[in-house]
Amino acid sequence: MVCRLHKSLYGLKQASRSWFQQFSSVIQEIGFRQSRADYSLFTHVHGNSITVVLLYVDDMIITGNDEEAISKLKIILNGRFRIKDLGPLKYFLGVEVARSNSGISICQRKYTLDILEEAGLLGVKPTKVPMEPDLVLTTTGSDALKEPSLYRRLIGKLIYLTITRPEITYAVNTLSQFMQEPKLHHLKAAHRLLQYLKEAPGQGLLFSSQNQLNLIGYCDADWARCPITRRSVTGYCIFLGKSLISWKSKKQVTVARSSAEAEYRSMAATTCELTWLRYLLRDLCVDHPEPAKLFCDNQAALHIAANPVYHERTKHIELDCHTVRERIQRGEVKTAYVQTGNQIADMFTKPLRAPAFHSHLSKLAVVDIHTPT
Repeated sequence: MVCRLHKSLYGLKQASRSWFQQFSSVIQEIGFRQSRADYSLFTHVHGNSITVVLLYVDDMIITGNDEEAISKLKIILNGRFRIKDLGPLKYFLGVEVARSNSGISICQRKYTLDILEEAGLLGVKPTKVPMEPDLVLTTTGSDALKEPSLYRRLIGKLIYLTITRPEITYAVNTLSQFMQEPKLHHLKAAHRLLQYLKEAPGQGLLFSSQNQLNLIGYCDADWARCPITRRSVTGYCIFLGKSLISWKSKKQVTVARSSAEAEYRSMAATTCELTWLRYLLRDLCVDHPEPAKLFCDNQAALHIAANPVYHERTKHIELDCHTVRERIQRGEVKTAYVQTGNQIADMFTKPLRAPAFHSHLSKLAVVDIHTPT
């Protein structure tokens, strides 16, 4: 016997897709436009009025500059879906939101304390950096964990914590590479990271209210950082004015033959992110006529990007990496040199010592609103 469903049921594999299709059709019927840069973002512009809806499964954020338009939208959505209005945004998917005259700050203090409590490290002694300087983790060196699921669960939670804690991105990215067969020294490094979180569990990002809407990116690479595969690590961070809005630490997919090649691949990855952010800003009606600035501390990589000439040093690099040249010629990206000591993206490619780490951290617009003044 086979039962044929007349409508989608909650819990089935296609339920979330059916829900999103239904919501998308309803929201677009009333005049909203779906973003091509992020399909979960919907915008409605009428004169000087703009209303924005951001959807995550069945949770949504509604914002804009017209209170009347927002109220009308809530009435329409409530008539179609029976929504629950939770008022001004304060807590969303584990992220705590606070407003002040300085701007909007986000953090995950409760989430961080829950992680420390589950690991039994609420009373642990804090450390100044998330990972020991010059630490290189390998697949050997200690015994395997008896319960590897505990390590995997911990790293999974730390990955979600990087939403508001950019300074732990490199450490979490490194620890996540050993989830298949974690060892004791991997767990020890993870607990060291928790000790750092104990220092300031309420630390998060500040989006300043006094800000220029210009995209500025910093990219860096650590050549042959991985001792197992000899692949390099790409790291970048992107600011909108003084506010940090995007960052990443990721192992490159191929082995670079030189540090210049590794840096050039990092520039290409950052250029793709800058291009996507320009599309996103356009959907939010934010004009960005000037080229985005991209800072790199490798002169050879800057010359490769600026000089579209075929030669021995670049003939083996994949064509998709040369997107940075194309964006420079279009005037969408402008590259510049920055000294290594001022390269903020350095903290996304390697573990740093405390002075350098906190020097770069102070430039990321990171604040802790829970620290007593």
